Amino acid sequence: MQRMKYIIEHMEEGFSEWVILEYAQIIRDIGKDNLILTSLPENTTESDIPQQLRDLGLQWSTKECVEIIQAENAGEINKDQVCLLDPAAEVDLVPSEKSKFKYFVFGGILGQHPRVDRTGILRKKYGFAGRRLGKLQMTTDTAIRTTQRIIENGVEFNKIKFLDYPEIKYNKYESTEMPFRYIVDDIKGEPILPKGMLELIKKDADQSIDDLLIN
Repeated sequence: MQRMKYIIEHMEEGFSEWVILEYAQIIRDIGKDNLILTSLPENTTESDIPQQLRDLGLQWSTKECVEIIQAENAGEINKDQVCLLDPAAEVDLVPSEKSKFKYFVFGGILGQHPRVDRTGILRKKYGFAGRRLGKLQMTTDTAIRTTQRIIENGVEFNKIKFLDYPEIKYNKYESTEMPFRYIVDDIKGEPILPKGMLELIKKDADQSIDDLLIN
């Protein structure tokens, strides 16, 4: 059985608390062998990777995603096997493409608000096939969770239950609206958040979501 590889072009300086929690959850969801962060700054060393991610076995590289794919395929790259999850794509990802794609590349833009079209860099540079996960912005872990359900579990996109812009309550009187689309936990009926994210949002209730994403 072919295992899918999920690649995130990190494209950020450092790791915010938000990003650490997202990446940690992704590793728990899909396994450390199926995720790799690429395009980290050239001078990145192991000590620059947050301890929590090191403990979970995060794979990372300063090389671009194309170089990683080539290294796994004897220096060759079959662009037809690479899917770029692209909000600007015109076609949604479907379960039948499991036999087509081996690599799923996320351009580091999913989970940033307001949206910045960093995926456009990859789109123009490499010409990978683009697929969309609906029209609304997702966090990175939600995008990978959605891709996994479509490709590995064979669930059609319109059969996945989402909650858009959920209101996260800290207490009886205070709450924050999250500007993203989330998958709903079928048992709890709540948006699926990375472990520790609710506590982070509560702790930083006075900060804007933009600040949480980059600090």
